[in-house]
Amino acid sequence: MSEDKYTEKVTEAGCEGGCDSPKTIRLAGVVRESIVDGPGIRFVVFCQGCVHDCPGCQNPDTHDFNGGYDCDIQKILDAVDENKLLDGVTFSGGEPFCQAGRFIPLAEEIKKREGLDILIFTGYTYEELIDMGKKDPDVKTLLDMADTLVDGRFILEERDLSLRFRGSRNQRIIDMNETRKQGHIVLAEEYMN
Repeated sequence: MSEDKYTEKVTEAGCEGGCDSPKTIRLAGVVRESIVDGPGIRFVVFCQGCVHDCPGCQNPDTHDFNGGYDCDIQKILDAVDENKLLDGVTFSGGEPFCQAGRFIPLAEEIKKREGLDILIFTGYTYEELIDMGKKDPDVKTLLDMADTLVDGRFILEERDLSLRFRGSRNQRIIDMNETRKQGHIVLAEEYMN
């Protein structure tokens, strides 16, 4: 994805240089309890809008930036707080980093809740996000808040239904806390097989 195409799609989503309404996120929907979108029981936020358009994507309805609906972050937090069995919150899509500025306030609030981690699915690679974060501080901030990152575009030819928490073999599950500590990518090996 070229930088111009990224900027075009982010501008369409109304998020370039921050968001008009940092208290809402453009959503495709949520799943209140999932065991397939990361470890443990997870609340999943599916954002609306994706620049990748991966052939065979399991969520093609999330691609259109004009689809979905705006949801107040507090409504999401209230739903998360209702379920004391949750292990974490997953940001999926669509492409969460196209709305990084809108996800930051939600991530900040989730981080205040004891026992909840944040997993982010993205079609970008970790390396692409690092480069994007040099130009867009919201991308860097959101990436810095992730505990786990599932990165890379879905590639239909590498699809493997036996994989945990990812759709194709090229995608990585990155332990972001260890990656930050060690200064290089550390895979969450327990989920990579």
